[in-house]
Amino acid sequence: MVYVLAVVVASYNLRWQHSVACAVGAVTAFNFFFVPPRWTFEVESRENLIALTTMLLVALVISHLAARLRRETEMAQLNLRRASQLQELASNLATAATADEVVCLGQTALNSAFEGPCVIALRLIGDDLDLQQTMLSDDADGMRCCMREMAVLGPGTGRWPGLNAWFLPLGNRPDVSGAACVRRALANDTAGREHAQALCAMLGQALQRLRLTDTIQSAQREAQRQQIQSTYLAAISHDLRTPLAAIVGAASALQTQSDKLNVNEQGRLLNSIVTEATYLSTVTENTLQLVRLSNAAQDIQRGWESIEEIVGAVLARVRQHDPARRIKSKVPEGLPFIKADPVLLAQLIANLLDNALKYSTDTVDLAVNLSGACLQVAIKDRGNEIPQEKYLSIFEPYSRSDLSGQRGAGLGLALCRAIAAAHGGTLTLRRRNGGGNSFIFAMPLDANQPEWVLP
Repeated sequence: MVYVLAVVVASYNLRWQHSVACAVGAVTAFNFFFVPPRWTFEVESRENLIALTTMLLVALVISHLAARLRRETEMAQLNLRRASQLQELASNLATAATADEVVCLGQTALNSAFEGPCVIALRLIGDDLDLQQTMLSDDADGMRCCMREMAVLGPGTGRWPGLNAWFLPLGNRPDVSGAACVRRALANDTAGREHAQALCAMLGQALQRLRLTDTIQSAQREAQRQQIQSTYLAAISHDLRTPLAAIVGAASALQTQSDKLNVNEQGRLLNSIVTEATYLSTVTENTLQLVRLSNAAQDIQRGWESIEEIVGAVLARVRQHDPARRIKSKVPEGLPFIKADPVLLAQLIANLLDNALKYSTDTVDLAVNLSGACLQVAIKDRGNEIPQEKYLSIFEPYSRSDLSGQRGAGLGLALCRAIAAAHGGTLTLRRRNGGGNSFIFAMPLDANQPEWVLP
């Protein structure tokens, strides 16, 4: 039994050549030390010869079975590691947002599964690949060929068997995204080649998902742009018709009947022309700005500005139409500078103040303060409270409030939100304590203030 135990232990822990040698050595040692005549390799009786032969056969069978069991155990452990790697790679690829992240994850997975070095190259416009300059010409040709033929090349594949690497396409025709070079490749390693194919298939699917996502987002943006433009055209034709008709009517009356109208009537008509022209100018300016911000191909021009100066300029302009001086402002001194477009930011604050004056008969409060790393501008009124279910829809283009009979094109708040988004900020609506509404514009501050700001 000790002999059998030694043979089993040796067979399970050593290679088959060594285990066979141990089995033969064990039988020889048993013959030398225990079979008469002892201390020799001779065998006296036939029974002992049969016993030694049987023991050798048993040892060889045990060695073969133990070696086979070890190989199957190693293969099962390898398959488990490969399955775990596939699961982990699938989980990581699900959160990858760019093609570079997918390539990095794939490179790491291939290098950990094979001896390497492994290379992944993405497809460029046409059928070329984004290859490294240090790559061998044979490897580059193999990657181009596998992508062109949409087949695995290398040992054991029947295509280019003389190579020392596998070349695999990423994806399927016509959505091939690139190619991979995997080393070290053996012709009899079918399981390894299939694992490499599974990894490359997952990478191809992830790259295809990113392309489809980009395509869907582009289509959605284009559809949204077309819808906005259609809405603009339909609304402009409606919102501009009334002031244009009023201007034409008043100007025609002044032109044809000026001698029949007294000074008061002429003044009323001129005042109507100025009012309607101002409204027309405001609608046109808001529409053009909203279209520009909604379809901007590049970032807005931003510079270091003082919020005190912007607010002061807006108040000086808005108070010309506020003889009752209902706007009360609170702007502390020593506020940090902001990186913004002063014209757009002034238009945002002016639109919010105009709305507050239009829909409220009480005092309007304007407050500027710091909240963490953000600068906040709050415009608070005591008008009718906007229902909470309209907190989002009120910022949509051409969304009009039915709380009062005020005329409006419904562009002011939509433009304000677009300006806030262009500056990386937000515009929110909250219920004001004691009644009324509070519009809060929050914009992140840049920690790197210009040197000339510092004392």
